[in-house]
Amino acid sequence: MIRVRKAAERGHFDHGWLDTYHSFSFSDYYDPAQMGFRSLRVINEDRVAPGRGFGMHPHRDMEIVTYVLSGELTHRDSLGTGSVLRAGELQRMTAGTGIRHSEFNGSTTEPVHLYQIWLLPERKGLEPGYEQRAFGVDERRGRFRVVVSPDGRDGSLTIRQDATLHLAALEAGDEVTHTLAKGRSAWLQVLRGGVTLEGHTLSAGDGAAIESEPGLTVRAGETSEVLLFDLA
Repeated sequence: MIRVRKAAERGHFDHGWLDTYHSFSFSDYYDPAQMGFRSLRVINEDRVAPGRGFGMHPHRDMEIVTYVLSGELTHRDSLGTGSVLRAGELQRMTAGTGIRHSEFNGSTTEPVHLYQIWLLPERKGLEPGYEQRAFGVDERRGRFRVVVSPDGRDGSLTIRQDATLHLAALEAGDEVTHTLAKGRSAWLQVLRGGVTLEGHTLSAGDGAAIESEPGLTVRAGETSEVLLFDLA
């Protein structure tokens, strides 16, 4: 079964400095039918204006993954981490027992376009932690590349949840497949471009929940990028 979540159906707020879309209920957007999918709790697509950002604020008991599509995001946190997240880079932050962080667009001219994703952790009270890594386009061109996993395989970021995230960069006509083990489900998020998923046409911002299927096939109709979650 495949259930499509169209981009235009997401929660949307334009705060001037922040243009944000919520695939699932978040902050002032609440829809009891859209509270997440399996361990996946938040998928936010954000565009942050130059010189603006999120001030220091706390999180607990959540695995937070950020992926920058364009621009640069400056990160600071209570662990002492200070870094710049550039286009093509991913960040994993374990909030655990408590962490404070800020995210800021340091450019005076260019907006930053990013996805921030929250997943429920395997248990509460984990030790807070931080990781960041770049995954070049060549690593994910025409294939699903593991970028986040429970065991950190193939150099991926390590998450404390039975969930694996894959990125694929596709050209028109490219086709990628993914097999789902029995009892597992998937969520596909189209980050750029347009693809077909088992007969469903998806555009940038669209997502799809895949359940009770042996696998899935994604075919690109144009230059595209997709993020796939393999979930227990």
